[in-house]
Amino acid sequence: MIKGIIFDFDGLIFDTETHQYTVYQEIFAEHGSELPIARWQQEIGTHSGFSALDYLEVLVERKLEQDVLREQFSAKYHAKMAEEKARAGVEDYLKAAKEQGLQIGLASSSDFNWVSTNLKKLGLYEYFECVKTSDDVEKVKPDPALYRLAAECLGLSPDECLVFEDSANGALAAKRAGMNCVIVPNEVTHTMDFCDVEHRLESMADMTLSEVVDYVNNIKVSK
Repeated sequence: MIKGIIFDFDGLIFDTETHQYTVYQEIFAEHGSELPIARWQQEIGTHSGFSALDYLEVLVERKLEQDVLREQFSAKYHAKMAEEKARAGVEDYLKAAKEQGLQIGLASSSDFNWVSTNLKKLGLYEYFECVKTSDDVEKVKPDPALYRLAAECLGLSPDECLVFEDSANGALAAKRAGMNCVIVPNEVTHTMDFCDVEHRLESMADMTLSEVVDYVNNIKVSK
C-alpha cells in the first residue's frame, strides 16, 4: 500500500522547463535558427553537459558572444519565472497528503539551493519531510539513486512510494527504483516517449490525491 509520495521539482511543481525552452527558442530565432523540441527533451530531468548556446553555434556555423546571450537568457527567463506559480493541483495534493498521513518527499536532479529557494518562494517548502537533490548523489536521473535515497530518508520501501514526475528521465528513474509512478507532463514534455507507468494525468487538478492513491493501490492488489 502507498504510504508516501515523492515529487519531482522542475516541470512538475514549478514549470521552469517550458519557460527555459521558450526563451532559448527566442534566442535561436533571433539567429535564424531553431532548437528542436526533441533535442531539448533529451536534457529534461537530467544533466548531460549539453549547452544550448554551443548547439546554436553548431547550427549557425559561427562563434557567438555567449556571455551576452547568457545575460539575455537570464534576464528574460527570470522575468518569466517571477510571474510563475506552482502548477495546478500541486498544493492541493500536498495538503491532502498531510491530512491523509502520507509522508512527503522530493527528489530533483537540480541542486538544493535552487529547489529550496523556489519552494520557499512558492510557500511549499514546509510540506516536505525530505528533500534530496543532485548535491546528494553522484548520478542524477534517469539513475534511480535519488529516488532510492528519498525513500530511505522517509523510512519507506520503494513499493510503498508513489512518485509524481513530468519527464521521461524522471519516470524511468522512479521505475528503476522499484516505485509506482504517475506522470503529469507539462507543455514541453507531453510528447515524450515515457516508460510504462501506473497512470498519466494532464493536470493534478483532474483527480484528487485520494483517487490517484486508490487507483494505484488497486493496481497493486490486482497484480
